[in-house]
Amino acid sequence: MKNQQPSRAQISRTSLQRLYIAMRHLFTRGSYKPLGVSGEAMIDAMKSLEPEIYGSMNDPERVELSGLLYIFQRLPQGIEDCRYIKLISREGFESSDFEALIPSKRRRNCYRIDEEQMFVEMTRGRSDIYDILTHLTFMYMEAEKIRRNSLDSRNRPKRAWTMLEKVIHKLEKGEDYDEKVAITYLSTILGRDYIETSKACKEFMISDKVNDIFRITYGLGRLSMDEHIKDIDREISFSSGLREKLGHHIYGELWANNIHQFLYEKDLLDRPIHIISANMHSVMNAFFAQTALGNKVKADNIEELARILSQYENKAYRDKVEAYALKNGMYQLDDQSGTNISVQVFDCATIELDSIAKSIFKNKKVPSSDAVILVMDYAFGEQAFETMDELLKPLEIDDKRIKLQVESINIMGKAGILEGGKGDIMIATAHVFEGTTDNYPFDNVLSKADFKNCGLNVYEGPMISVLGTSLQNRDILRYFLNSSWNAIGLEMEGAHYQKAIQSAAKIRKNIREDVKLRYAYYASDNPLETGGTLASGSLGMDGVKSTYLITTEMLKGILDTK
Repeated sequence: MKNQQPSRAQISRTSLQRLYIAMRHLFTRGSYKPLGVSGEAMIDAMKSLEPEIYGSMNDPERVELSGLLYIFQRLPQGIEDCRYIKLISREGFESSDFEALIPSKRRRNCYRIDEEQMFVEMTRGRSDIYDILTHLTFMYMEAEKIRRNSLDSRNRPKRAWTMLEKVIHKLEKGEDYDEKVAITYLSTILGRDYIETSKACKEFMISDKVNDIFRITYGLGRLSMDEHIKDIDREISFSSGLREKLGHHIYGELWANNIHQFLYEKDLLDRPIHIISANMHSVMNAFFAQTALGNKVKADNIEELARILSQYENKAYRDKVEAYALKNGMYQLDDQSGTNISVQVFDCATIELDSIAKSIFKNKKVPSSDAVILVMDYAFGEQAFETMDELLKPLEIDDKRIKLQVESINIMGKAGILEGGKGDIMIATAHVFEGTTDNYPFDNVLSKADFKNCGLNVYEGPMISVLGTSLQNRDILRYFLNSSWNAIGLEMEGAHYQKAIQSAAKIRKNIREDVKLRYAYYASDNPLETGGTLASGSLGMDGVKSTYLITTEMLKGILDTK
């Protein structure tokens, strides 16, 4: 038999395993240099893996601009200037005078300690650490390209770099500069043409909490040059507190205890509880938006109303809906534990359910209900297990164990779709955990038939729970799509949620064994399409219809109107 060469998908899976082994090793060790031996091992694994979201990462000259924008929307503003980056747990900085820097697309508290050092708070588990380490590895790879494009063979700055320095000095002094000329020099350093660079300048400029591309390029290049020429190393480290606390559910336990205490104080523990993992607006809007706004906003249905509320300039409308909701049966529990997962509690016994019939249930009679709906904001990766595991545990009060009367658990999430486009709907029949032999089949109360004639493509099948969305490549994804797995999409939390639910229902008996499960996802991107990854831009209004279709179906089941 001839020796068979490994397939591209097998090579990619091996690279992914190497990358995670390297990250776990570095975390245990406590620190590493991004361009040291350990850092280079991570870089080599990333290059072999070729994640789709990082685009032209392996090109030796062309800086990947969409990938850079993607990571800087998830990293603290100014991190490109920091030589030392330290990942910490919650260690008291939230009570200090340091300003908390929170990235626009990732809920993390970060603190700029001085000109050279940034602390980044990690309270959402291993997935959060893997996420930021891959972003940082990519950042350093692009920094090396900037350095190579800016120095000659004798390590002397090229004219383009010298001119960029002058632009930076003018920016710091608030002086005017010739933008067209500056973009011309910048395009040389980035290895991109003028049009590509000009487009990137605009995209970085309008991005919230992200520095402009001139400052980012200069910051990355300057630190790379210092290490290459002056041997001044960059370093990533992990605090002892972070290494001690990781994996012990410290933040999830505090979070769940706060919720349990609230339910106890409001005398809601003996009521049927329905848990929804979703955003913080769709259930609130479905219940209250039409009544709160009355005739001020004309909309034929909840989706149209949601589009109006989603527009940036309509903050006053959103505030009015929230204020009305808080007076009419909704409670808001803002997180203080460190999980960054807010919670809303809806007491259906105090909500005039008939008033929502027109917007949600097409005038169908809504029966009265004593249900309590607990909506938790999105978890992140492994954090889904920690939070759900702790939430489903009984309360211990006065030497008594009080179990929650959980009737249903409803998971609505964003996910990458493997066959279809942005905004389409995926109904999960199982979760397959990438990189392991773990798989979690379950009976989903929702089905494809619930969304017939909805005007969107709807897919039904297994979902892949990945270790990190930013590390997926086409070879692995095509394997899951075209092999006997028949996967329809990828996300990060499903297997973790189901692991906690099955444990609570079937092993620990903390909740009823026949708890109803509803899993549905709307497509945020298609990583198999060129220009279809998360780095290509936000979902925008494409997700409004699918979000509210899923929300409506979940509420119909909870309120028994189907």
